[in-house]
Amino acid sequence: MSHFSQIKTKLRNLTSLQQALSDAGVRWQTGPRPVRGYQGKTETAELVIEQDNGYDLGFKRSAESGDYELVADLQYWKQPLSVDGFLNQVTQRYAYHTVLNESASQGFQVAEQVDNKDGSIRLVLQRWGA
Repeated sequence: MSHFSQIKTKLRNLTSLQQALSDAGVRWQTGPRPVRGYQGKTETAELVIEQDNGYDLGFKRSAESGDYELVADLQYWKQPLSVDGFLNQVTQRYAYHTVLNESASQGFQVAEQVDNKDGSIRLVLQRWGA
């Protein structure tokens, strides 16, 4: 019996996910690689975060939705934040990088960025017309 949990997310862009994890200070490895779990069982994921206890977390693309799901044996979760806290932090940074990457591809630049006390980020983008 597998102990792996698969937690659905709305994360679709691997580059933005990698940038978000790096912002959070998480060391990750690109896959496909095995995510180590209970009794030597593994799941293959596109992005793997190794933990010191020998059990990993990973992000695996769902065949159904195309979103990246968090794959982990939650009994052996050894991150500084809870699972929800971790996903909230990653999701916020993911959204930030997705906005920056998409807007840059459309010719926008960040004119102003304000990091608010409540954790939200206010961006002002500009594009110069020719």
